[in-house]
Amino acid sequence: MSNFIANLLGYGGGPATIPLLEYEVVSRYEWYTVNEFSEMVALGNGLPGPIATKLAAFIGYDLGGFLGAGIALFATIAPSMIMMVALLGVLMKFKDSIKVIKLTRAIRPVIGVLLGVMAFNFFMNSYEVAGWMHTAIIGLASLVAFEKYNANPAIVVICALIYGAVFIG
Repeated sequence: MSNFIANLLGYGGGPATIPLLEYEVVSRYEWYTVNEFSEMVALGNGLPGPIATKLAAFIGYDLGGFLGAGIALFATIAPSMIMMVALLGVLMKFKDSIKVIKLTRAIRPVIGVLLGVMAFNFFMNSYEVAGWMHTAIIGLASLVAFEKYNANPAIVVICALIYGAVFIG
């Protein structure tokens, strides 16, 4: 149900659903801690494909095995699928409307703020768990890897996990 609600309300695609999904599985149902959820997001971002479906599959499998993964994946794609089928005519009629375009532009900053708040919460959790020095080292090394070397996110996540295993333990 948490995947269905997050994806029903998550206008803007997978990244927009992450803060909503975090609220559902961390705050509302308390299935995971902020740290566990941030690790899921980090690993999910390193893998190919949409982040929302990867998170849904992991959460569903972790809580209910293969059946849980299947139900979670369906709950992730069902809202968009149902709305697209039900509203296809309306969408086609208004897709080039100035009001729709302006609405879409107005929503983008809100999604950015939601992602920023989530990133800040991940940072604060990392600071509390690992300390400021380890958080700074991983953060700066990741920034350099992405900006200077255009590193693959999967490699950066794996390196951060190795660093954490060796130095934070």
